Amino acid sequence: MTTPASDIVIDVHGLTKSFGDKVVVKDLSMQVRKGLIYGFLGPNGSGKTTTIRMLCGLLTPDAGKGTCLGYDILTEQNEIKRHVGYMTQKFSLYADLSIRENLEFVARIHRLENPEESARQAIEQLGLENRAEQLAGQLSGGWKQRLALGACILPKPQLLLLDEPTAGVDPKARREFWDEIHTLAHQGLTVLVSTHYMDEAERCHEIAYIAYGDLLTKGTVSEVIAEANLTTWQVSGSADSLASLAERLKGMSGVEMVAPFGSVLHVSGRNKTALEETVRSLEKLPGLEWKPGEPTLEDVFIDLMSRSQDNFQ
Repeated sequence: MTTPASDIVIDVHGLTKSFGDKVVVKDLSMQVRKGLIYGFLGPNGSGKTTTIRMLCGLLTPDAGKGTCLGYDILTEQNEIKRHVGYMTQKFSLYADLSIRENLEFVARIHRLENPEESARQAIEQLGLENRAEQLAGQLSGGWKQRLALGACILPKPQLLLLDEPTAGVDPKARREFWDEIHTLAHQGLTVLVSTHYMDEAERCHEIAYIAYGDLLTKGTVSEVIAEANLTTWQVSGSADSLASLAERLKGMSGVEMVAPFGSVLHVSGRNKTALEETVRSLEKLPGLEWKPGEPTLEDVFIDLMSRSQDNFQ
């Protein structure tokens, strides 16, 4: 079923961007529907940040076209900036101002009618009341990110672009941050978020995976896993036996990915018959227990990475 144009927040086709002789984003096309949390995944240097900056009007693509919030990304960049909240990887507020002072300053920059009241509401919404007078520079990573999120939503944007917002943040703070993201999405805000964390990817409504400029897959988590067409076996045993097995498996028929997950080794491939023949030839090795498993999102991304060419090498 075709999605009505009014429900499409991001709609871009053939985006390409180079820096010098390096193509950082290559012929990228994507659509993001209103009210979704859209996960944008990929390794460092894959083009995620460059794509986000093209979407919010901070960079002009070398080729391609499209719209963000209905505005042309080539000719209406200033309009896009007025309606988008962009949270960068690096904390960009003033360390020597308090939470309240930072938010009031942002409110004045956006020319909100009542900066003090707007800041108070943001502080209340994000549970920052007990820290309102604390200097931003004294905050932990998790509280800094919550403050940065508050600054982004202060002018009531229609779209949030979050560039690895929880990098370096502890698990509890990450979970609380994501709970807030889901609350905002439930209120109708569209969110595009880049992340390295698989548990965060699984909390997104839809995801896209980009590696070295190429968009390799997109869809819901279940669609992305199904499309990979991987068969996975899980092997448990001692650390030494698994390390020896991992070396032995390299290059064997049907084996396309071998990855340790704690005390378990994931062995995956697309040729189910060939992989099962290899498993049968090894399953009587002492000290190992083989069992069929379901491919995970992490299996899929490791496999995609192994088949991607680093454009900076």
